[in-house]
Amino acid sequence: MGLTIISKKEQAYGQFNNGQIIENKPIGFPREGGPTRPYSSLFYWAYAEAKVDSTIGLHPHQGFEIMSFVLNGKIRHFDTKLDGWRDLEKGDVQIIRAGKGISHAEFMAQDAVMFQIWMDPNINKTMQQEATYDDYPASDFPTEHRDGIEVTTYTGTPEAPLKMDTPGVTIARWELKATQKGQTVSLRPDEVYSIYVLNGTGSFNDQSVAPDDFIIIENAEELELITEEGMTLFVIASPVNVGYPTYGEMMQRRMG
Repeated sequence: MGLTIISKKEQAYGQFNNGQIIENKPIGFPREGGPTRPYSSLFYWAYAEAKVDSTIGLHPHQGFEIMSFVLNGKIRHFDTKLDGWRDLEKGDVQIIRAGKGISHAEFMAQDAVMFQIWMDPNINKTMQQEATYDDYPASDFPTEHRDGIEVTTYTGTPEAPLKMDTPGVTIARWELKATQKGQTVSLRPDEVYSIYVLNGTGSFNDQSVAPDDFIIIENAEELELITEEGMTLFVIASPVNVGYPTYGEMMQRRMG
């Protein structure tokens, strides 16, 4: 089994508006540093925090599916498809299926925190499609108890409302309660698991993890999670073999 832990200080770094918004990036752009490049159908992942009210101005996207998960506070979103601003609060999610092209802008209120994650669908198909956009309130997402963990699922099951063009992806939030014995979670070896520790400390298969660590797990059938204080994990499972040429693969071949 491959288990890689990337701490916050090792991740890529970015910022907007002279540091008004700062980002640590488990998967950043090559110019931003960090050890991780696009893999599976994951292209980009940023954890963004607003130090003051700040707006990221209008900018274009094509092809990708771009999701924003509001972890704290409030953000506002504008795009040229809707031609208006929409509010999103803690727990809400937005997805832009960028298709042939769309431009958008984002406002983050002071102390707002969000993930922005870009998925890498088959751009040979998505570049032929019109852009679409959806908001999902926090109350839309089902929660269940599984293997002793409270799991909120965003996409990837019949009950989860968020619909994606990128195939075979499951996205969920895991809440682990304090335990001395730990929990063993079944995994699929044909999937790669990308996990961000939102809060709490513990261990993954006896390796210590802490807040803002990013963990990549490959070729595994189970994972033992131990925490004495509780942990919150954001988990994406995606195919080892996606079945189409991704933009990330094409970009890395060009870079040599």
